[in-house]
Amino acid sequence: MHIHILGICGTFMGSLAILAKELGYRVSGSDQNVYPPMSTQLEEAGIELIQGYDPEQLKNGADLIVVGNAMSRGNPAVEYMLNHNLPYISGPQWLAEHVLKNKWVLAVAGTHGKTTTASMLAWILEYAGMKPGYLIGGVPKNFEVSARLGETDFFVIEADEYDTAFFDKRSKFVHYKPRTAVLNNLEFDHADIFDDLAAIQRQFHHLVRIIPAQGRIIVPQADSHLADVLAMGCWTPVETVGSDGANWCAKPLTPGADRFLVSLDGQAMGEVNWVHGGQHNMNNALVAIAAARHVGVVPEEAVAALCEFGGVKRRMEKLGEVAGISLYDDFAHHPTAIETTLDGLRKRSGDKRIFAIIEPRSNTMRLGVYKDKLAPVCANADQVLWYQPAGVDWDLQSVADASPVPAEVLQSTDAIIDKICHECAAGDQVVIMSNGGFDGIHQRLLTALKARHENSEAVNG
Repeated sequence: MHIHILGICGTFMGSLAILAKELGYRVSGSDQNVYPPMSTQLEEAGIELIQGYDPEQLKNGADLIVVGNAMSRGNPAVEYMLNHNLPYISGPQWLAEHVLKNKWVLAVAGTHGKTTTASMLAWILEYAGMKPGYLIGGVPKNFEVSARLGETDFFVIEADEYDTAFFDKRSKFVHYKPRTAVLNNLEFDHADIFDDLAAIQRQFHHLVRIIPAQGRIIVPQADSHLADVLAMGCWTPVETVGSDGANWCAKPLTPGADRFLVSLDGQAMGEVNWVHGGQHNMNNALVAIAAARHVGVVPEEAVAALCEFGGVKRRMEKLGEVAGISLYDDFAHHPTAIETTLDGLRKRSGDKRIFAIIEPRSNTMRLGVYKDKLAPVCANADQVLWYQPAGVDWDLQSVADASPVPAEVLQSTDAIIDKICHECAAGDQVVIMSNGGFDGIHQRLLTALKARHENSEAVNG
């Protein structure tokens, strides 16, 4: 069977393509924006990629078209598909019917931390010998691919609240029917499809309504927005994580939380000692340990697994170090994510200078929903470079003017690269935050820093 995927380079659809290939399907697909790491992963899997949405691609005899949620009416491929009555299905529905049926699904939902937490959970199960399947919106370093079928009935999935498709406006996660559900946190996001927080809470409650009574819900004790969701009705046992009074607690043993003690109902379960820092990663680890216990992994083994957790590409991924300047790539694209990323880096870096390069690329950012909150969340940086991308119709200069630290708005990635190369010195930490390709700035900046260093050595040497 041949399936063709519209919007194949999205993190979810690309992972779905990997699973379809593993099932033995012939898989092809197209996208408007093709960039690593997903494009690289797909090409290595032998999946044919087509740039753009010319309807010609639908004349290749595909048996079924899987439609990504980025597709909308007016797209030439979508219009051709509808006009010619071609068979189509949404990605989440295809996944539910062909992969998740009869599986014990462990779903990780929430505004922040889904990819990292799902990666931790999959790795814990793998470390425990459970050989799970998984689909994650990123590439976990412990696995090097974003999805696989696995060898057992356990399947870990990153459960996104974004809508399913232009013809199915339910959140993706209602298709997955999880038995173990992590509700990591909840804030307003996706302003392009949700009118307000209450609209998102309704979707989360749709998820809660389908978790069986023999299942389990893991939820942070202090999240009032999720408490409101559960107050709408809950038929499943709930375990809480957080501080004193929660079932699961984590106590940081270092300022950067790269060592912390895990306890369950007041009893110590072990100490995580890893290379990752920040309160947010500690919280992500705690819910992953709790979820893994529901399928039989003892906490002590989960703790040992996390000590060997390698992280996720594009989640505070260290891209390299040139002449003592460290460069990181991070997916942060919401004020809370930006703040926690910079807070974690500050606690680990001490008084080293931090340069934050930020592209407000998500739909919520482009709409300016959080523009008044962007300046203060960057307080842990020493300098902020805001990139004004095309499609953002509000002026980022107001954010720079309100910044508690030096900040400026630059109109091109060339200008950002030039500024970093001229101002950064040994010991500085540079973090690039965007949920897109960002005009290839990551590798271009590394190359420019290396060229500057080589030129300096030649002049002085």
